[in-house]
Amino acid sequence: MIVEERIYSLQVGAAPEYLRLYEAEGLAIQRPILGRMVGYFTTEIGPLHQIVHMWAYRDMAERSERRARLGADDGWKAYVKKIRPLVVSQENKILIPAPFSPWADDDPALDLAQN
Repeated sequence: MIVEERIYSLQVGAAPEYLRLYEAEGLAIQRPILGRMVGYFTTEIGPLHQIVHMWAYRDMAERSERRARLGADDGWKAYVKKIRPLVVSQENKILIPAPFSPWADDDPALDLAQN
């Protein structure tokens, strides 16, 4: 497994609106396509006005396939147009789970696209 960490730095004060839009529109589109949400977070200490979310994939090939499907989705494209003005910058990382991590193995029970 790999885990992708995505960090969005937002306009000052934009986190509540970003989260409102994501919960109302983005989540229902993204979750079935990407599948394995590790978590979705806001920052409280350190760099502020950030949204951090992580998604697990079997490998880079699965990530590429799922991200391509998401990018081609018309509903997702419409949603992104709404949140793009809130975003200042984006950072992505690919994380490799330690062997003892719950995300080290491909556990089908963690795939939200199947549930």
